[in-house]
Formats: sequence, C-alpha cells, structure tokens
Amino acid sequence: MPNISSHDLQDTVPPAGNREFTLSDFDFELPESLIAQHPMAQRSASRLLDGRAHTPVDRVFRDLPDLLEPGDLLVFNDTRVLKARIFGEKASGGKLEILIERVLQDNQVVAHMRVSKKPLVGGRMHLCGGIARGGFDAVLLGRWPDENGALFHLELTGANGETPYELMEKFGHLPLPPYIERHQETGDDPDEAQDNERYQTVFATQPGAVAAPTAALHFDEDVLERLQERGVERASVTLHVGAGTFQPVKTEKLSEHTMHSEWYSIPLDTLAALERCRQRGGRIVAVGTTTVRTLESWARSGRVSGDTSIFITPGFQYRVVDLLITNFHLPKSTLMMLVSAFAGYEHVMSLYRHAIARQYRFFSYGDSMLLEKKRG
Repeated sequence: MPNISSHDLQDTVPPAGNREFTLSDFDFELPESLIAQHPMAQRSASRLLDGRAHTPVDRVFRDLPDLLEPGDLLVFNDTRVLKARIFGEKASGGKLEILIERVLQDNQVVAHMRVSKKPLVGGRMHLCGGIARGGFDAVLLGRWPDENGALFHLELTGANGETPYELMEKFGHLPLPPYIERHQETGDDPDEAQDNERYQTVFATQPGAVAAPTAALHFDEDVLERLQERGVERASVTLHVGAGTFQPVKTEKLSEHTMHSEWYSIPLDTLAALERCRQRGGRIVAVGTTTVRTLESWARSGRVSGDTSIFITPGFQYRVVDLLITNFHLPKSTLMMLVSAFAGYEHVMSLYRHAIARQYRFFSYGDSMLLEKKRG
C-alpha cells in the first residue's frame, strides 16, 4: 500500500483569498484503513456526503433522486474501461508489463511499459506467452508522440488477426488503480470476476479508458429509474480516462505542472440537452470530474471532440457545470484541485475532514459527495 500521508487535515486551513495555491495546500493525512479495496455489495448502498450547504449532511447514494429537481440534467461519461493491462516477456526472456493507453489504426497502440531494460526499436515482445503459446506478439515501433515521448508505439499481432480490442478482451486485465491491491499477474486473483463487473459503470458503452469514471459507479438501474420518474433528464459524453489521472503532481508551483491529455467527444444530442436545460432553468449536474473536464473543455474551445489537457485549479471560472457528483480523491492530486476550484478550497477541505472523521470510504471503490458550484 503506498504511503500517501503527510500532514493532518485537522491543521488550520489557510484562507483562500487571492493567493497563489501550491501543491502542499492539497496535501492531507488519510488513514490507509479508509482506502476502499472492494465495492459495496450494492452500488447505490455507498454513502453520499451532501456538501452543498455550509454544514454537510450524511446520506446514502440512493437518496440522490430526492436531492435533484425536475428539469435538472445529469451528464455521464459513458466510457468503458479496457482490459488494457497485459503481462509478457521480451524475446530475450525478461519479464514486462504493458498498459495500453490508446488504440490507433492498423493494429497499432500506444502503451506504458514496465520492464527492467527497455527493448530496442524493432524488438519483439511475447505477450501472454506469445503467438507460439496461444498469446500474441508486439513489435516496438518507437516512442510516442515523438522520439522523446514517455509512451511506446507498438504494433500487435494475434494468431488469428484479432484487433487490439479483441486481444485485450481475451488476454488482458482491468488496470485497477495502484492503491487497490490485486494479484493479476499470477492469473488466480479471486477478485477479478468482481472487478470485471464493478469497475465498469452500468452505462459503459464506448471502449477506450484505462480507468473508470468512478463517481458513476454508484448508479444502478433502480436509481436511474427513480431519477427518470422525478423528471431528471440524462445525457452522456465520452472521455477516455488515461493512466495520467493517477500521475502525481511533482512541482510545488502548480503552473509548472504539465497536465496529461485525454480524448473526449460530445454527441449532438447532448449539446441539444444542455441547451434545453438552460432554456428551462434547470441545473447541469456533472457525474464525475471527467465529465467536468469534457464540458468545460468544450465551453472554452468550441470543439465537440478532440484531446484535452485542461488543468483546473482554484480561480478557474466554470461555465457549464452547476452541481458535481464526485468521489474522494488522492492528496495532492489534480482532482483535489478541480473540486476545490468548483466548491471552494476551504469548504472542500472541511468536507474532507468531516469524511475522515466519519470513516467514509475513499477513492475508486469508495463513497461520494454532492457539491454545488461556489458563487461569486
């Protein structure tokens, strides 16, 4: 289990004012016992911290339909997590692990690679035993997006001409976050069947992510049905969550951090739903930070699809989102900065103190909270 503790959230929180925030402002001490290792038995049985008012209210997620109003619009991220984590070995025999970040054309992919010594361009890798043993092979074409890139450009070859998506589905494992302990490499992890179901949302339809939009994991068919009965409209966007979502911020000065890039798309039906919501005076409710990044990227660029590396920190002016449903995030993460920009730094830190004191479950399989955009 990684050590993610530095200082206590009970420390005095400095006033926001107009000061420049630094990385240390978003650090806090989290007991390891609060890092959820498994999902709740029922999706909507997780807890929901209602943080819209100054005094938070402890609720259960299935209460959500009663907290929204007829005419509100819920916007989900419908991305589907790929089984992108694959184990294998180099032609020389050294073990390796790849995490496919993006699928390109002609059976080519972009991937992270964990190996003791990186193979040379043109080097062949045998994944899941290689073609000779019923698996598949990969050839290193170079770095990505250029020769100095951190990712690797690979071409995959299956025994029967399978696509990269088919190969991942057949041989891969869901790339769970580093703070969830599993034993995927051995092939005998008893939790894998549960993860295959529960680390996907019930409306995941667009394959391409390597991490789940975790705020949406709490929704089940019962909650969705009750939302519809209440008159809450639904729409979807797609943002394929990349492994960069877990990338630590290493610079104390936030302006020096290079944000990772992710691909997004907004259907025309969703644009129409957003316009209808504004016309009737409803509120736009983003389910998760990935939905926030998608909508706010569109609001600034005017592009309905493409790559975004938007970095949201306190002082950011939200143009689209009114309410946010989100899980509890890692200390010093870009997601902590995003929610602080949305609901106010002092308020968010106060909510985190409340959540820790009341033993809320944190991170991907953890509990959630409902936030309202800070006024002024």
